[in-house]
Amino acid sequence: MATGNDTRTRIIEQRKLAGLTQQGMALKAGYSYSLVHQVESGHKNPSPGFVAAVARALHIDVTVLTGQPYMTELQQDRLAELIRPIREALDLYDLGADPDLTTRSAEQLVAGAADLCQRVRATQLNNAARALPELLAELTTAAYRTPSTDLWAALGSAYRSAHDVTVKLGFYDLSTIALDRMEWAAQRASDPLLSAVRQYMRGLVYFREGEHTIGLRLIDAGHRALGQADETTDAMAVAGQLHLGATVIAARARDESAVRAHLDEARQIAGRTGEVGHVHWLSFGPTNVDCHEVSALAESREYGKALERAKKVELPSSWAMSRRAHFYVDRARAEMETGRCEAALGSLLTARELAPQQTRYHPGARETVQGLVHQQRRTPDTLGHMAAWIGL
Repeated sequence: MATGNDTRTRIIEQRKLAGLTQQGMALKAGYSYSLVHQVESGHKNPSPGFVAAVARALHIDVTVLTGQPYMTELQQDRLAELIRPIREALDLYDLGADPDLTTRSAEQLVAGAADLCQRVRATQLNNAARALPELLAELTTAAYRTPSTDLWAALGSAYRSAHDVTVKLGFYDLSTIALDRMEWAAQRASDPLLSAVRQYMRGLVYFREGEHTIGLRLIDAGHRALGQADETTDAMAVAGQLHLGATVIAARARDESAVRAHLDEARQIAGRTGEVGHVHWLSFGPTNVDCHEVSALAESREYGKALERAKKVELPSSWAMSRRAHFYVDRARAEMETGRCEAALGSLLTARELAPQQTRYHPGARETVQGLVHQQRRTPDTLGHMAAWIGL
């Protein structure tokens, strides 16, 4: 049985545990035998779409194959110790106001929720994770004591930040709970935009698991939630983001016509809204449409086209570090797949400079580093240091 700590060896191990040959797994996953053989032999890097398809074929979580959460690195960064307080804060939502808790004013708590979102977007994950449990407790108590739309909406925002933190650290079970809590708060805030954003994020959860049909149904549910809102710039931005989510889901499902339709809708909306950066902390606009086109091309395995498109993207300096770093991870993948190893390493180094913790725990970054190591006859020092830092 294969041993090791990379996705490739886990795929081999889980395939054998399922009693499947490479040919049998290829049939179940919907990929060619040739690709399965190349991945398992180390000649081809497993793409996120391939990993999701294999996990679905084997009836296991994607995290079984990716090895998330990466506990060794989390312990080194002193992040593992922060998970239990977050887990408890997510669990105790229904106990009502804490009689022993003195809270800040409503205005301070609303500002605190906005500041938490800002920390996550700046990829200050350690700081955000430390602040999260106390803020959730205060907001919950304040919202129960003196219910208001602003407080419930701020609590929904804090739950969204809990989702973002736990996803970035690889605790997907907690991220799903956080999204459930987000909807619980959104209903009390009577905020259809917050509900729509939650459906968008749920869709991406199922996208990660390879459940494309469910993901697209959730995107549709987000559009239905928006039907309860006035047609404002904010509502249009959320609608555009829903179309962008559908774009990458359809790309992984290899539905080219749906990719084009959703991308065209998003681009049309972006032409009306311009760059909008503070609608429930989305970064919607023409630039985000361009970035999602790069992601969709990569998901469709059109890496050459993805790279050409990426070269034309100009990221605004105002963009959140988290989103900028994500773009460079996508670009690195396209560069690696087209044989531009030095450029791919450069893009990963840029992502690390922009958002070190996010990049360290990003499965796409880790798999790209692994792919670069496999492609090199001799591992350059910089790549070796990157591989060691990322935990490979």
